[in-house]
Amino acid sequence: MAAILEREIKLRFPDVDAARAAVTAAGATPLRGRRLQEDSLLDMVDDALRTRRCVLRVRVESGKSSVTFKGPVQPSLVKVREELETMVGDGPLLIRMFEELGFHVWFRYEKYREEFVLDDVVVAVDETPFGVFVEIEGGNRGIEEMAVALGRTPADYLLDSYRRLYLLDCENRGVVPGDMLFEPR
Repeated sequence: MAAILEREIKLRFPDVDAARAAVTAAGATPLRGRRLQEDSLLDMVDDALRTRRCVLRVRVESGKSSVTFKGPVQPSLVKVREELETMVGDGPLLIRMFEELGFHVWFRYEKYREEFVLDDVVVAVDETPFGVFVEIEGGNRGIEEMAVALGRTPADYLLDSYRRLYLLDCENRGVVPGDMLFEPR
């Protein structure tokens, strides 16, 4: 099996309306509507995956679940890493199975995501508990062209994970971080 390389950047926006308006003004068209994504990151007790800078994620959204392995981030102008993903029938049950195998959930996070498409890029408007971001995923040229269409330059590119951005936000606000979750609904 050939490695699948994920290429992406994130851009911060002041609010969801500004993000959505910018994305549609750039010519992107709706792909998938707004939905809640609930993600759980798993690792072994010895943090073997985090030590390797890898991620094992189980995502539940709209009654569907997936499991994803992400390799270490490779040096690049955009965030590049190996990504292996497949759909699973029951995310919570898969987490339970991983726990039986010695894994544990070490971080949970939520975001509302709405996706758009233009040429070879998928553009997500992500509402997180600490801000709104546009994530652009695709080929390097498409990412750069979409960023320019959104009025951004490489200096605006955020290459960190949502977890890392959340930790930095908590540090800036003097808040002890926990899981990145919305207030109970």
